[in-house]
Amino acid sequence: MNGSAPVQGLDSTRGILHAREGLRRFELRRRLPSPTVAGLVSHYWIVSWDLHGQPPHTQRVLPYPCVNVIYEAARSRVAGVLRTPHPQLLAGTGRVLGVMFRPGGFRPLLGRSVATITDRFLPLAEVFGAEGDEAAAAVLAAPDDDGLVAAAEEFLTRLVVRARGRDASTLSTAERVAGIVELVATDPTIVRVDQLAARLGLGVRALQRLCAEYAGVGPKWVIRRYRLHEAVERAAEDRDPDWVRLAADLGYSDQAHLVRDFTAATGQSPSRYARAARRQT
Repeated sequence: MNGSAPVQGLDSTRGILHAREGLRRFELRRRLPSPTVAGLVSHYWIVSWDLHGQPPHTQRVLPYPCVNVIYEAARSRVAGVLRTPHPQLLAGTGRVLGVMFRPGGFRPLLGRSVATITDRFLPLAEVFGAEGDEAAAAVLAAPDDDGLVAAAEEFLTRLVVRARGRDASTLSTAERVAGIVELVATDPTIVRVDQLAARLGLGVRALQRLCAEYAGVGPKWVIRRYRLHEAVERAAEDRDPDWVRLAADLGYSDQAHLVRDFTAATGQSPSRYARAARRQT
């Protein structure tokens, strides 16, 4: 499961689909990173569950344009930006630590375009060599949340120090891209790429290249994803959403395009999602 809410606060449930139901089946805790890695890392997320004697739970999330490093027994891995749904099955008992990078934040550690890992899961050793597997063993051996985060921080600190020594400008650009994505996230009036490019004083193609290289996805996808987050929140909270008006507010040419994107991302049409959310209250 990917963590959520890189700019919303540590207690936000944004990005967790049908969060009320899900949080009855698992616990989500988040921690902030140290100042050393905070320029690249949004937060740490820890998910734990105990479903012994209960049916398994399938959880869906609406991912952000962020890379995650996920530490989980038997399958620690790097998750590139996921543009398609990846439902997570929770069964028995388990615990996962995730490192959610800021948009663009993984580029200095990866050493190549983040677009090369979009929609992919990679073993840690493929990205970090044997050191990645050693770090995973240390993280998974930790007895509690503090130990999990401390072990992950130790590894990340080494990586960030090396990246800064190789090319400090790459870290600076990564932080710039994170700021661009945060602008999209916090300003719902941005619904087109040309609007965003004008706000930044960049050409559209330059913005597209920058986002692909550092965030792994283009600015159009980033804008649509954050606007979809708004649509999901509206569906969960508004008892009678005006979908035609909402589609226009979010920059869609018509309601049908919003319905198509919403359904592809969540697995449910907006109206069906809204009905299910009301049943969970």
